[in-house]
Amino acid sequence: MLAAPSQYMRDLLGKLAAVPRPANLIYVNVAKGIETGSCKRMSELVAELLGDVRYAILSGPSHAEEVARRVPTAVMTASHDPQAVLAVQQAFMNEYLRIYTSDDVVGAELGGALKNVLALAAGILDGMGLGDNTKAALMTRGIVEMARLGESLGGRPETFSGLSGIGDLIVTCTSKHSRNRHVGEELGKGRKLVEIQKEMGMVVAEGVTTASGAYQLARRANATTPIIDEVYATLYADKDPRKAVRDLMSRDPKPEIHR
Repeated sequence: MLAAPSQYMRDLLGKLAAVPRPANLIYVNVAKGIETGSCKRMSELVAELLGDVRYAILSGPSHAEEVARRVPTAVMTASHDPQAVLAVQQAFMNEYLRIYTSDDVVGAELGGALKNVLALAAGILDGMGLGDNTKAALMTRGIVEMARLGESLGGRPETFSGLSGIGDLIVTCTSKHSRNRHVGEELGKGRKLVEIQKEMGMVVAEGVTTASGAYQLARRANATTPIIDEVYATLYADKDPRKAVRDLMSRDPKPEIHR
């Protein structure tokens, strides 16, 4: 199980590479992020540092606080190795944790990472005291944005309509357990990021660093990502969240189905 935050994954894998390991070991990643600087997904880091190993991702709407209480939960596992994905499904599935399978590793990883950026945006709206209409609009247009960027990077659009996409987006944008939504809420109240992070201590909100990676990936892929762009500007260019909302609402008119 690879469960370190994404920004610590390279160091962890470097240490793991020096440890004797069985050749048929399956590496199951649950980190949801993009490495700062390289903009690499976790499967790309594993391939770089461990070589051609058996790899799977386990992702979906699954706050640990509820899984630990055996609250009924559904997630998905993805791997290019059909035997590995079945092994992970069989190992983790039980009467309160249901596992679905996929071979779309790129889509699953990007869904789990990008939804954290949108959860920051959802928290900002909560902190500003805006309503249900606004959050519904954010989540709906956010999943379009995730799918657009994900498809341009090699993921399948339908993956973003599943558990690692819209499922994870819903829970992270609405849950009291969400660290990313919490950080966004504090930003929406007018607090500064450095102050919020200092208060959180060792607790990591993956969306803060992923926002930078997602912004850079969108530029490389020439993908239109207005929400991600505004979150990035709020975090890294000190843009007033209220101006960010106004700028999103005043963009040029477009048809709803717009790729």
